[in-house]
Amino acid sequence: MATHDPHTALALPGFDKPVKLLAVVAPFYRDIADMLIAGARATAEAAGADIEVIEVPGALEIPTAIGMAGRMADHDGFVALGCVIRGETTHYDTVCNDSSRGITLLGLQGLCIGNGILTVENRDQAVVRADPAQMDKGGGAAAAALHLIALSRRFAGRTNGIGFTAGQGR
Repeated sequence: MATHDPHTALALPGFDKPVKLLAVVAPFYRDIADMLIAGARATAEAAGADIEVIEVPGALEIPTAIGMAGRMADHDGFVALGCVIRGETTHYDTVCNDSSRGITLLGLQGLCIGNGILTVENRDQAVVRADPAQMDKGGGAAAAALHLIALSRRFAGRTNGIGFTAGQGR
């Protein structure tokens, strides 16, 4: 069982324009995925956001699907949901590292993504983290995406310039 250390969660942001989230789910462990989805849906609803859910074969496909949707679809933010449980091979490390790296790179390109891909040692840890009545990591990932959307909207249209003003001087 996971230890529940005290932590601070930011209040959900408010929005003056509608918010559309896309949850990209790897349902390899269906029961875990369903709990993550339930948490993400509840958080999206609490913030007044619409959420669409799509499924991909595994955690490694989540960043690819988010990248495609970011280029070709009309969503304000994304929620990555899935579960990777350590097995007997190094495949666990590859899946954890590469899915996380892919999501991070997409975020650095400007996509608003909440990462709810669980990386755990066993099923019991996954259940505690996924269950909306316990750690609610699906809800937390949706909240992270919503906070990034709010921040993105706050910064929209602002630029820092390039160090000089054209046409002045001479």
